[in-house]
Amino acid sequence: MGVVSGFAAVSVRKGSRWHAALGNVFFVSMLGMSAAGAYLALVKSQMNNVFGGVLTFYLVATARVTARRKDGGAGIASFIAMLVALVVCVAIVTIGIEAARSADGMTDGVPAGMYFFLGTIAAISMTGDARVLLCGGIFGSQRIARHLWRMCFALFIASGSVFTARAHLFPKVMRTTGMLTMLTVAPLVIITFWLIRLRWGRRTARRLQDYGTSTAKLQHT
Repeated sequence: MGVVSGFAAVSVRKGSRWHAALGNVFFVSMLGMSAAGAYLALVKSQMNNVFGGVLTFYLVATARVTARRKDGGAGIASFIAMLVALVVCVAIVTIGIEAARSADGMTDGVPAGMYFFLGTIAAISMTGDARVLLCGGIFGSQRIARHLWRMCFALFIASGSVFTARAHLFPKVMRTTGMLTMLTVAPLVIITFWLIRLRWGRRTARRLQDYGTSTAKLQHT
């Protein structure tokens, strides 16, 4: 549900009723998936998946808060989010170092490079939270960009968990043609597209900035 609703949400007009409705499904699905995944991983002592689940939960939650609040809005929530990102960053990088020092360069079947990649994302997120605190909030197109990239990266994690980690569940034609790889990396392409469009398209930026307002109205309705 998270993957399907996520791809559907980025395919419709931003700020529309469909975008808000699909975004709600994505939000609930991803929070449930990441929380359950982190808990099950903890039970099985799979610490890499524990912090992967926490990172996904954090990205979706902070993206949602960013979209719903008005310009500004820095507070205790931003400080807590920064601490969560810091803990996740340190934990993932530590596991990555252990993987790099191992004989096969992996931990729990995951190469060290992937841990460092996710650790970098956590560090970027932490830096963004710190900037929000220092600036007294986040404003304009930066608020929308924060929402977009965090939601899309959470979608990337979910896509990798489905299409790459469980490739054996899909037909052979999807595995041999590279279709699963394309579906996995598609959210990263979407992030790049929308950030560029948001940066250079003033009309698009104004439309996207109405997203938080429209979502709040729909929730009220």
